[in-house]
Amino acid sequence: MSNVRFCYKTLDFDEKVEIHVRTLKNTQQFSDKGDIALNLGINSASWPLFGVIWPSGEILAHLMHEYEIENKKILEIGCGIGLASLVLNHRQADITATDYHPEVQNFLNENTKLNGDEEIPFIHTGWADIKNLSKYDLIIGSDLLYERDHVELLSAFIQNCAKQTCEVIIVDPGRGNYSKFNKIMISLGFILIEKEAKNLEYLEKSFKGQILYFNR
Repeated sequence: MSNVRFCYKTLDFDEKVEIHVRTLKNTQQFSDKGDIALNLGINSASWPLFGVIWPSGEILAHLMHEYEIENKKILEIGCGIGLASLVLNHRQADITATDYHPEVQNFLNENTKLNGDEEIPFIHTGWADIKNLSKYDLIIGSDLLYERDHVELLSAFIQNCAKQTCEVIIVDPGRGNYSKFNKIMISLGFILIEKEAKNLEYLEKSFKGQILYFNR
């Protein structure tokens, strides 16, 4: 990745907790030696999207900073830069991260080192790859519903990974696909509580989405 430019940031979560993150400098970066990403269906335009911090991901990370995690096995889906996973890992939660992008694990490992924490278990998988994954008590994700066909893939993936009693938290920036996703999740036995994100002083721009809480 010699042609890629990085950016280093420190995000404060309270007076005692700060998370250090190496991200791509911007969404104009690209490096795909050997066409590894291209062969996975990731083109040059979408390649850098994993490597920056998006508002939805930052909101999810702040939620996880205070969320009850005791005795919970947690999975972050489509983690990207993995800010929420980094926060949970810093809290010594039982967190596993997943993503389809071939560079995510490298960034995740680098960022856990920056924070002096243990390596985060990572699974490289797409939502269509229904594997024999573990079952989780809490499944989280942010800005996942940006394609129409993601709705059924994501709900099926969650169903495959969820314990019979499970919480699911999705931070959605207001994309048009979330209402269909909600209906499928309800058909799978989940109860939905939709909330507005509040106290967002840490964001640089306004957020017009919602937080979807599912319980079963």
